[in-house]
This record gives sequence, C-alpha cells and structure tokens, in this order.
Amino acid sequence: MNSKILIVGGAGYIGGFLTDLLDTNGHDITVYDNLLYEDRYLKPVKFIFGDVRDYKKLGNIIHSYDSIIWLAGIVGDQACAIHKNTTQEVNVDSVKWLVDNYKGKIIFTSTCSVYGINDDLIDESAKPNPLSHYALSKLEAESYIIRNCENYTIFRLGTLFGLGDNFSRIRLDLVVNALVYKALSDRMLPVNGGEQWRPMLHVKDVAQAIKFCLENNIFGLYNLAYKNFRIRDIAEEISSHIENVDTKFTDIPFEDLRNYKIINNKMLSTGWTPKYSLKDGINQMSLIIKGERIKDLSNIVYSNEKYLQNAYRMMRCSFAHNSDFITTQYINKAFC
Repeated sequence: MNSKILIVGGAGYIGGFLTDLLDTNGHDITVYDNLLYEDRYLKPVKFIFGDVRDYKKLGNIIHSYDSIIWLAGIVGDQACAIHKNTTQEVNVDSVKWLVDNYKGKIIFTSTCSVYGINDDLIDESAKPNPLSHYALSKLEAESYIIRNCENYTIFRLGTLFGLGDNFSRIRLDLVVNALVYKALSDRMLPVNGGEQWRPMLHVKDVAQAIKFCLENNIFGLYNLAYKNFRIRDIAEEISSHIENVDTKFTDIPFEDLRNYKIINNKMLSTGWTPKYSLKDGINQMSLIIKGERIKDLSNIVYSNEKYLQNAYRMMRCSFAHNSDFITTQYINKAFC
C-alpha cells in the first residue's frame, strides 16, 4: 500500500534519486529542505522550505505523514567540526525532537564512521569507536531513536559514491568521486598510505534500500554497503578505467585515521541487494567530467567542508568589528 512520506533533507545527495524513485512508484511524496547548498528546487513534487530546527513548522506538518525519512544533517568529519554547537542542534537535537513528537515510521541515515578504527570484519553488534564529532553526533541520534522509538529503520551507511539524480548537486568530497576528478583533471593519482579500508556504497543503492524497507515493513539497525575496499584498491580501479593516469603511492600517513570493514549480511538477509558497482560510479563521474556538463567543478559548493567553512568565515568577517556579535545565532544563518 503506497503511503504519504515526508523526506526531510530531500533536496540533498541521497534525497535526489530517492524522491524520484518513491514518486515514480506511486508514493505521495513531500520534500522538506532548507536548500543549504542549492538556490532553487525544481522537481515536480510537493516541497516545503524549512529548517530542521524550526520545530513549530515541523510540528504543524509531521502528523500528516505515515513515514518520515530523515536525511537532513551536516555531513562529514571536517564539516561537523566547523561549528559544533550547530552540528549538535542539526544532527542530534532535531532528531530527538522528532522522536519525542512523532509516532509514525522513522527512517534515519547514520554512518559506518561510528566504528572509527576496527581491524576486524564487523557487524552491527560491534562496539562503536567514533573518532569525530560527526560520528559522535550520528551515534547519539541513532541511540536515542533505538531507546525511544518503536517503529524505526536506521542505516549505517558506507562511504557513498556515484551520481544520484539529474537535479541535485554532485559531491566531490567523497573519496571515489574526488579521485576520479583528480585523475581526469591532473592525470595523476597521489595516494598517501592507501591501506585504510572503507565500505563503499553507491548513492542510488541507499535509495533502493530505503524503498525496499518501506515497502516490506523492515525495521531495526542495519549496516549498508556494497563492498569493502582499501583506498589503494579504489585508486587502482580508477586507473584501470581511465587512460593515461599515473598512480603514485607514498608511505605518508593519511590524516583520516578511520579504518573499518563491515558485514551487511543482516540487510542482505532481508532480500535487498546492491545494484551498482564501483565501476558504475567511476564511469558515471567520468561521463560528467569529460563531457564538461558542469561549468565549474572547482566550485566550493561541491564540498561540504569548503562550502560551510567559507560561509562561516564570511559570517565572522561580517561581524569582525564587534566579536561579541559572533554568536550561535548569527553563525546559524550560514547553515540555514
């Protein structure tokens, strides 16, 4: 039975294809988003402009929906470290408010970054070892859902790659997408260390998994990934699909200490399987970049960290004449 669904953060990287997928399968979709990285929303679906911290606005609408898919959040280790108070409000406090005020189905996207460093092949029972404010915020939010919500599905996502829909911005701060861009722009792939493991997942497979769980009444906590790769394996795969690329491996330690391999047998046992390979993502990015379909790939909007760091810096400059005005209230404007 098709249902009324609110996709919070639906204008983002995951939400783009998810909105298309659910809409074309007959679900009644509404997107709620503050267009943080966008200046327009043109999809032919119902849209509500709003911030996840606007509890009055959310409180007036959430009870009209059978399910809420909560994709909204500040994403990435460095992006979340820019202003931790705002990260707490967006990534944690808003989720707690939702749980306390909504009794329908909640689908929440967390991250495998909660595992931090773990040399074992780990499933959902592994003890979390978060190394960043991003991972800590996601772990706190998912823990609150588990303790206080009866009808939920939480996905701990692997590192995403590839292209979603034709409207939402691409991400060039994700390892596969970034390395493809580097390979095509510089014909050089410098890889520091490269022995770190990451579970990888195509962005479209996130949408497929959400749809599958909605339509099959699946709930609980799930690792979600396609396959585990070392960073050097990703670089070698890219060089095998893009001609005239020089891959250079160094012993310089990579500053990101995360290292983990996950098992997603629990999710596979439901009947869901990933459809998109690493090769698919590489080819998608190559087509976009070589076809010059994006005017300025160096634009900071394609990096969460760079875009938010610039917004924060501009806000500080605006109030540099009186540092007392550099408060959370003003800084929040950069994230709304």
